[in-house]
Amino acid sequence: MGYRPFVYKLALQGDLTGWVLNDPEGVLIEVTGDPEEVSRFTEGLSTSAPPQARVTAVRVTDLPVAEVKPDGFTIRESRHDGARTTVVPSDSYVCADCRAELRDPADRRYRYPFINCTNCGPRYSIIRELPYDRAVTTMAGFTMCRPCALEYEDPLDRRYHAQPNACPDCGPRLLLAGAGGETASGEEALAAATAALAEGGIVAVKSVGGFHLAVNAHDGEAVARLRTRKRRDSKPFAVMARDLGTVEAFAEVRPAEADLLLSPARPIVLLRKRSPGLPEQIAPRNPNLGVMLPSAPVHHLLLDHAGSDTLVMTSGNISGYPIVYRNEDALAQLFGVADLILYNDRDIEVRVDDSIVRYSEHPDLGEPLVGFIRRSRGYAPYPVEIGAELAPLVAYGAELKTTVALSSGSRVYVSQHIGDIKNDETFGAHREAVRHLADLHELRPRHAAVDLHPQFRATRFAFQEQGEAFEQVVTVQHHHAHMASCMAENRLVGQTIGVIFDGTGYGDDGTIWGGEFLVGGYREARRVAHLRTVPLLGGDKAVTEPIRTGFALALDAFGETSAAVNAFPVLETLDEQQRHVFTAMTRRGINAPPASSMGRLFDGVAALLAITTHAEYEAQGPIELEGLLERDFTMAEPGQRYRFGLEEQEIDPRPVIRALASDLAAGLDPAAISRRFHSTVVDMVVERCRALHDFGSRRVVLSGGVFLNEFLLVNCMVELRKAGFEPFCHQQVPTNDGGISLGQIVVADARLGDDVR
Repeated sequence: MGYRPFVYKLALQGDLTGWVLNDPEGVLIEVTGDPEEVSRFTEGLSTSAPPQARVTAVRVTDLPVAEVKPDGFTIRESRHDGARTTVVPSDSYVCADCRAELRDPADRRYRYPFINCTNCGPRYSIIRELPYDRAVTTMAGFTMCRPCALEYEDPLDRRYHAQPNACPDCGPRLLLAGAGGETASGEEALAAATAALAEGGIVAVKSVGGFHLAVNAHDGEAVARLRTRKRRDSKPFAVMARDLGTVEAFAEVRPAEADLLLSPARPIVLLRKRSPGLPEQIAPRNPNLGVMLPSAPVHHLLLDHAGSDTLVMTSGNISGYPIVYRNEDALAQLFGVADLILYNDRDIEVRVDDSIVRYSEHPDLGEPLVGFIRRSRGYAPYPVEIGAELAPLVAYGAELKTTVALSSGSRVYVSQHIGDIKNDETFGAHREAVRHLADLHELRPRHAAVDLHPQFRATRFAFQEQGEAFEQVVTVQHHHAHMASCMAENRLVGQTIGVIFDGTGYGDDGTIWGGEFLVGGYREARRVAHLRTVPLLGGDKAVTEPIRTGFALALDAFGETSAAVNAFPVLETLDEQQRHVFTAMTRRGINAPPASSMGRLFDGVAALLAITTHAEYEAQGPIELEGLLERDFTMAEPGQRYRFGLEEQEIDPRPVIRALASDLAAGLDPAAISRRFHSTVVDMVVERCRALHDFGSRRVVLSGGVFLNEFLLVNCMVELRKAGFEPFCHQQVPTNDGGISLGQIVVADARLGDDVR
């Protein structure tokens, strides 16, 4: 990331002689000169490093004085021998210098869609091997012209050894294809794409790590058309805005959120909407907007066009499949949605989705929280440092929102977001992510860690490979992996309380878990309390039709079908035959597996309040239930909160459901009921943790997809601290299943023991 030329300049400033080179362990330097200058030099290696460099350690060794002082300072060729411990650089934004050149008519890279330098540009998405040199990237096929080569070879130039360095004369080209077979290139392609966007068209745009589908965000009809074609009725779209000033016209931006938007990673940041702002169709019934700034030169060129300062930018894929990143796949698949495809002839080696982050602050929180909803472009595959030596492992993650992870020394390399393993293509991306990470770092995992669920595709695959690829395959219970993941990123050891809330996970007893209190550590964790089970009527159908879970909750709370329907008028939308069938399924346990799931409880409450009876995307009900709170973290007054029951280890939601019905009958606003319900869950977490003090731990980790609920997460952190606990949450990997692979690594390592390290 521009580190060698930085070292070169630093050495010249101190009149030092010697050399610098890249090797698989990082950067190796030898200097000779005045002791004070050498000391200043070694200090500057970390304190003055380039913005994109990550200096994890500087190790200094004194060498014998050379008989002959070296002449000058040189940058040597990279060395490829030795263990690979270099951190792979992530993809980065377009720096200010490159943006200035992009808009300067006198510059030879004026309006060049692939401008970059040592401080910015694609990295991880184009790398095939380490060390990071042009010959092992997807730029290998582009031969630099003389002016570009001179820049590349000059240590004092901003483009010295910028591996994607190119210009219009020698680099990649912008291309355009239409559904009718029309084609264009260069400025003509860009002009056609911007004109289409201005006229309400849908354009697939090849970005850094894959394709986006873009429309003008100010055009409600165009947004609606994109929803229809992509068959995505309600799930929020992300938007990309020209600059920070543009964002502030339609969203509230706090200083820390501005810093995230402007950071080199250029993530999607969840911001609170302003009113009036962008069309409601972009994020219906949601107080937030997912907003990002341009991350590639082509984005700047598209957004510079008059009237198109903000574009919807959603993943370019067919529903249920991973983001498209190959040109041939885009041309074959995306015309079902897009009118035009704007692409280029620089290949992407590995697909990388946009990262999604959220900033949360509260006066009693201490330090604000920055959490990942999705960890991908700009952050992956930076490792998580565990602080202890690990066995050579690969973890295959969960079935949904999956990532993979590989261990090396005390590091865990967690992949970019891969998605849901529901089809061959996503599973292929899953296996390719393992191969790519392993090859980059020359890792040869001897053991595998997988989810306990015997039917998960990755679990079955790992066991098929046991004996050939792996010596041992370790199964890890889903919620234990969540707990261990949060412990690992916070470097906790020893007895810990885990509050793990999610939708579903295969439990030790073969049933569905999801509202769990665990106590233990990495090697093992014991289930000490859990939510009372509710039958999932129709199995997975209960996830897409949460009114089924609402019915089951009401029936459990009131005992009779008629009483349940009288308590919650929304249940009258079920016809008499449906109510009869659902009652029979509940009573007899027919296609109604029991689940102790906090995620399903939130689903059911959202349905009973007539907020979301049928979900068009995952967790729509809980998201819209929380959305009523408008990102206001004020807890309900103590006298207005409900109370869960408790029978031995079982936390009973029936009193809460009955209280909800009473408030609904009294005409209380659904937003007020939502606040009371959320506050009640926070109270229950604190009460259960207090009851577990006999286990000798005041440390509590919060993990699982339900803790994407900002109100719940922030208030649990605050109230647990007030109660004398040390609460921890995720800030390096997602709290949802995207963090599972990290937990699988550390649990499997603990079980395998020292003899395999």
